Formats: sequence, structure tokens, C-alpha cells
Amino acid sequence: MEMPYATEPYLHRFSSDISEIALPERFNFPFYYEPHKLTRLAAEQLQREVILNPSLEHNFGIDPTKNGLVIGKMFGVLVVRDKEGKIGFLAAVSGKLAGRNDVKGLVPPVYDMLTDEGFYRKEELTINDITSAIERIEEDENYQRLKTDYQTLSKSGEELIADLRTQFNKARKERKIIRKAAKESQSESDYALLHQSHRQVSLDQQHNIKREQAELTGKIAILNQEMSNYENELKALKQQRKDKSRALQRRLFNQYQFLNVKGEIKTLLDIFEKRKEETPPAGAGECAAPKLLNFAFQHGLDCICMGEFWWGQPPKSEIRKHQAFYPACRGKCEPILSHMLQGLDMEENPMLKGPDSDKTITIIYEDEAMAVINKPNEFLSVPGKSIEDSVYFRMKQRYPDSKSPLIIHRLDMSTSGILLIAKTKEAHKHLQKQFLKKKVEKQYIAVLDGEVTGESGVIKLPLRVDLDDRPRQLVCYEHGKGAETHWKVLSKENGETRIQFTPITGRTHQLRVHAAHQEGLNIPIKGDDLYGTKADRLYLHAAYISLDHPITGERVSYHCDPEY
Repeated sequence: MEMPYATEPYLHRFSSDISEIALPERFNFPFYYEPHKLTRLAAEQLQREVILNPSLEHNFGIDPTKNGLVIGKMFGVLVVRDKEGKIGFLAAVSGKLAGRNDVKGLVPPVYDMLTDEGFYRKEELTINDITSAIERIEEDENYQRLKTDYQTLSKSGEELIADLRTQFNKARKERKIIRKAAKESQSESDYALLHQSHRQVSLDQQHNIKREQAELTGKIAILNQEMSNYENELKALKQQRKDKSRALQRRLFNQYQFLNVKGEIKTLLDIFEKRKEETPPAGAGECAAPKLLNFAFQHGLDCICMGEFWWGQPPKSEIRKHQAFYPACRGKCEPILSHMLQGLDMEENPMLKGPDSDKTITIIYEDEAMAVINKPNEFLSVPGKSIEDSVYFRMKQRYPDSKSPLIIHRLDMSTSGILLIAKTKEAHKHLQKQFLKKKVEKQYIAVLDGEVTGESGVIKLPLRVDLDDRPRQLVCYEHGKGAETHWKVLSKENGETRIQFTPITGRTHQLRVHAAHQEGLNIPIKGDDLYGTKADRLYLHAAYISLDHPITGERVSYHCDPEY
């Protein structure tokens, strides 16, 4: 295969001695990993030599002397072995830096749409010309006047017709009253003349309303005819722009061609259409991970380990910590990397691994209606796609004759603590109703990876799922669901905070996001591998629950201390 780039400008040599560092046995699983020491060294060197270079124009929001829009960025490093057996690393950024793809020290994109000689720029200019033509028509003074006249005429005409109908109905009622009184006081012939007179007045008024309606319809039709010349042209131009944009997009997606270690090539369209997605998501193929792997495979480099880290200020909606490592995104990268990593000797997906056999469920309380259990951490509440062992599975074994759905609420797999189990259908219905009406009170004990400012407070940040990176959640004021958490510091020690959370709502990952987000406590829960830093476990435990007993109606509460 012809090599489009030389490797040397992009292949970094480690500036420190790495001869004593053992290489990983297998390439790390990119969606859940602990950065290898070589990955960390590569990231630190990249930060010193490239990102912190004064000549780099991009404003990450951490250098007050930099100008321009503040945009933090995800960077990636890929440790590789060249054909001579020497170890080095490649570096890449997700997207562009200050609108550029040609940043010294970073591998180029899989396809560079910004080249002047490329088709994308030319077609983009054509589409921009169509957009300009659309804007000229929409801003045309005569067209604007016609639209204003149409709106004014429609509104005033509707008001006039409505007023005429109101007058007609009022006059008809008055005539009816007059006729009723006349029927008792006038002769038959006089009453007949009155009735005929009233009928003629009614017909005249109805005729007047129809005449006004016809006149209004005629005027509106004339305006519509005049406007249609503009609107037909607008419709044709917008359809032309849509068709050209779609064709350009598909042509662009076909330029993104991804290699794997076996030399197999697939385009973005190949990858996403196989998944029955109409089009790839925006930015697919522009992330650091596929850039790095594609470059390595193009040049016959052996891939050893990889990692991605965030540099700069976080986006308003996402949780990103400066210099923290993150897994590859699910929505855009997982389909691409599923192809690219084929044939590579890689660690197994740890999320497909079942829980340790020594995971035990402790019964805190039990009667004929329900059970209160202590769920261990790293244990599913309900079966997953590939893992059957779960609270539901164990409870089904414990209560084989129960007709109840058993599970009323859930805890994240990584969270330990109190879960309610309904042993009967009646109890399940009763308890579920309490959850829906927010009559169940819960408290959690967590350890935060830092010291919180203040002693207590309330966090209100609306949440929704990150469609490009499930199951991560985003703070979203436009489409998110309301989420409220009350918090109270229990103690501070060794740079950590032991804290009590009382969730008022029960959104997915609510406590984890409210703790880590910059508008929340801005300190992640210790061991949070999604929003913070991985540790031996997630330090979040459901410690308390209070509810009305499904049989007695008595208010009961249960407590279970965390094992940390």
C-alpha cells in the first residue's frame, strides 16, 4: 500500500528512558482501561512538547494570554513499535485545533476536508451560494411586504368576520325576543309581516357576511399568487440545497476509509449502514482514536497501548476534567473501532465479564411481603445482555414461587447498598406507587475525590443521556429532565470528603453527575470511571431508605453502613 505520509514527523521518541518499563501483554480495551505507564509518559511528553508550545494558537481556556473562543479538546496517544523494533508514540486530537488539521506533531485526519483542492471546499462554496440566494429572496423587500400584508389582511379579515357573526347572533336573539312579545299582542297578519321582515333582515346579514368572506378570500388569493412566485423559487432552492448537501455528505463519508491490522478497509458508510443507521453521527471519524490507529496501520506500526485525555476547560454540558483520561466514545467510535481493532491481540471487554463468584447479597430485613437487601458493588440489579447473574437472578432463585416482578427500583452496577424486593404482586404495586409519588426517602453515603467547599446545599441540574456516548449523562437545560440532590458533608480527611446525598429525583447517574459537574460540586465520586478517575471501586453506597410498609402502612426505615 502506498504511504501517504512519512512516519518520522509524527512518530515521537520518548525523551525519558523507558527500557525498564514492561510492555503490556495485550493492547488495552479502549472503552474501559487503566492507562499504562507508557501511555501516561506519552501524554505528559505530548503536553510539554506540543500542547504547551507557545506557537499553538488554540485557546483551551487555561492560558489567560490566549485569544479566541475557549474550546477544551480530547487528545490521544498511541504507543507503537516501528519496523526496527524501536518504541515511540503517535499523537492526535479529536476534531481540529483553531480550525486547522495541520498541527505539527499530531497525525493528520483520516481525510482532510479542509484542503483547497479537495471537492468538499468546492461543493461547500456551491451550497453556500444557494444559501445566499435563499437569503436574498427571504430578505427581498417586496416579498417581506407581501408577507406582512398577508398576515395583516388575514388577521383583520378574521376579526371582521368574527365581529359580523357576533353582531348577527346578537341581532337574531333580539329579533326572537321581539317576535315572542309580538305573538301575544299582535294579530296573525301583523305577526306574519313582522316575521317576514325579520327573516329578510337575517338573510341580508348572512349575505353580507358571505360577501365579506368572498372579498377577503379574493384579496388573500391575489396575495398568495404574488407570494407563490417567491415561495416556489425558495422551495426549489431549498430542495436543491438539501439534495446537494446529502450527496456531499455521502461522498464525504466515503472518503473516510479505515484500515485494520489485517489490511481490510471500510468507509464510514460501510460501517454505519451495516448498523442500520441512516447516516453516521456528526464528527464520526474525527476522534483521536481512529486517527491514531489508521495512521499506525497505514505505516505498519505495531500498536502497544493507547489512551485519550482531556485538555482545557470542559464543555458546559459534559463532565471533562483537565488532564484526566477517558475511554473512547460509544456512539461515534465504537462502530469504527469494532472494525479497526479486528485482528489485534486485545484485552477482553471487562464489561462482558460476569461478577466475581464471591459476590454475596445480604438480607437486611424480610417478611411475607418484602425483603430489604444489601447489593454488593459491581453487581447488576437486573440481567444484562451477556451477564445473567444479578439481584433479580438471585432473588428468583431465593423466591421461586413468587409471582411478583421482584425488582422495584435499581442501583447502578458499581453502586452498593439498599434495594427493596417485593415478594408479592400486591406489595410490588404498593411500593412502586410510593416511588412514583416520591414518598420513598433515600440517602446515600459517598466519598468524593477532593474537599468540598461548604457544608451543605442543593444541586439542581437537568439531565439527559449522551446520545453519542451512552450511558454517560449530560447536563441539558433544553431537553434534560429535572434532577435535584440535597447534600451534607459528614467529614473531610486526607484530601477527600465523606458526604451524604439525598436525591429528590431518581435520574440515571444523578448523584455521579451532580458531584462531578462544574455547576454541581465539581468533584467526582472516588472511583467513578465514567465521570472521574477509576479506583478499586465506586465509593457510592445506598445507606438508608424510608417508606410505608405495604401491609401495615406503618412508616419504616432501614439502614446499612458502607464498607468503606
